[in-house]
Amino acid sequence: MAGMEVDDGPARVGGKRHISSHRIPQVCRYWQEGRCNKGDSCQWLHSSGPGTSGRLDGDNFLVGSKRHNNVVEGRRWGKPRGRRGGGGGGGRGIFTDGGRPRPRDKPCIFWMKGDCNRGSQCNFLHSYSTTTEMEMMTQLTGHTKAVKGIALSSSLYTGGQDKSVKVWNSDDGKCTTTVPMGSEVESLLIASGWLFVGLPNEVRAWNMQTNAQQSLDGPKGQVYALAVCEDALFAGSQDGSILAWKYNTAVNAFQPAYGLYGHAGAVVTLQAAGGRLYSGSTDKSIRVWNIATRECLFTLHGHSNVVMSLLCWEQFLLSCSLDGYIKVWAATPSGLEVTYTYPEDDQGDELDGALALCGTVDAQGKPVLLCSYNDNTVRLYDLPTFNERGVLFSRDEVRVLQGGPGGLVFSGESSGDVKVWCWTKAISSTG
Repeated sequence: MAGMEVDDGPARVGGKRHISSHRIPQVCRYWQEGRCNKGDSCQWLHSSGPGTSGRLDGDNFLVGSKRHNNVVEGRRWGKPRGRRGGGGGGGRGIFTDGGRPRPRDKPCIFWMKGDCNRGSQCNFLHSYSTTTEMEMMTQLTGHTKAVKGIALSSSLYTGGQDKSVKVWNSDDGKCTTTVPMGSEVESLLIASGWLFVGLPNEVRAWNMQTNAQQSLDGPKGQVYALAVCEDALFAGSQDGSILAWKYNTAVNAFQPAYGLYGHAGAVVTLQAAGGRLYSGSTDKSIRVWNIATRECLFTLHGHSNVVMSLLCWEQFLLSCSLDGYIKVWAATPSGLEVTYTYPEDDQGDELDGALALCGTVDAQGKPVLLCSYNDNTVRLYDLPTFNERGVLFSRDEVRVLQGGPGGLVFSGESSGDVKVWCWTKAISSTG
């Protein structure tokens, strides 16, 4: 990320970190936490640090080196506010100095563990969020490994790498049922009264009324993604294939229908909209499939690493990748093309990998995009401006995000915890 203040940290030379004599040393993080015992011999500052003369106000910091033609059908994507953390609502972003949070903008790791004894004297946040607009309602604990799937109906269903699916009461947040799956769960989907579970070499179909289960064989390797389009269930597998099943009422069972082939790596995300299926893969590409003809219409190349998550919003396709970018794709006469990339200009900085996307609406019914990153944050962006609304923190990576009714958001962490978030004001009935 492009810094919005003078980079006063250690210089990176040849892959190693050295202290550059012509740069101002950064503040000692141990001193900030009250734990530095080196005193005057410490090489870092034991003060609030240098003044703000080298800082540029977020409202006036413009990206001058790159401009994108980001107007598509009257929709203007993005705003010239600099880089990630440019500040939603017109303020300075919390992420400065190459993307690292400042003290008081970063959560206290001891508080997160429940053992910070500094109270109001602590230099770090005692909060899971930097915004007062969204708060954590509760935290669901029970999974012992990463949560990879979240699905919602009258109850909440979560699946994880601890080889179980858990059912949670939506009223009191208590786990009512734990169903052993025998293998790691990588994806969940609820559709037409069925819960579908992505497992190695199969999809488990669970009738939520009768509790009858059916094993859908055919996938090779782990099933990472599930989607329903038209009247078919689709599963993206480790071998790069996408298999489809249809329900046969005559035999009351799902039967294999066909397969979609072309990816050279595992299919890790699927999205369906308007008779099309969108698939993202470890081969760094996105494929667009016509379900009626079963043909691949386009292969999209825009990311330089694994395409982790896809989201359809209005007439646009949004994608995020381990390369750290979110890309907005729009229809053109020649196919789908990138009309906006966030952040707009990395200026040579290393970006945090983007893991999962989720769309929701705020208390006024305005669209908000949530994106989790591998620095244990979930960042909120207004659409279509990409102004940052705030940051949600966790102790571990958030592997899956799922929206719910009334603007609820569920985040599944690699620790096994599931946080439930909500907007602090009721959503307007008029939108």
